[in-house]
Amino acid sequence: MTKGSCLCGAVTLEITGPMRPVIACHCTQCRKGSGHHVAATSAARSDVEVTGELTWFQSSEYARRGFCGTCGAMMLWDGPDQNISIFAGCLDGPTGLHISGHIYCDDKGDYYEIADDVPQASGCDPKMTVQVRD
Repeated sequence: MTKGSCLCGAVTLEITGPMRPVIACHCTQCRKGSGHHVAATSAARSDVEVTGELTWFQSSEYARRGFCGTCGAMMLWDGPDQNISIFAGCLDGPTGLHISGHIYCDDKGDYYEIADDVPQASGCDPKMTVQVRD
């Protein structure tokens, strides 16, 4: 089991199943919502338990973002598939996860470079983002 929480501790997460490696998203929405790019893993919805109250923002016609209404910490990205994305920064302790790719690289900010050697996609890449690996 992996646990996580927001900055103030009002919202906690428990993930009981496998999680996908972390994907860095450089899209404009993630950058504006977080102040930089977002790094997120994902898990099956049925494996994620949230305690406390999330506030949801409908960021597009198909996705919403969950954050703590007290401290503002972004925690979840909820899209149309069977998984829910979990912002890696809210996970506690060692996770054993690593960044395995970057998406929406064409939207990245001009103030940084992507300097690792993992795959990069100009936009969305379902092969990187949808699967959950053991």
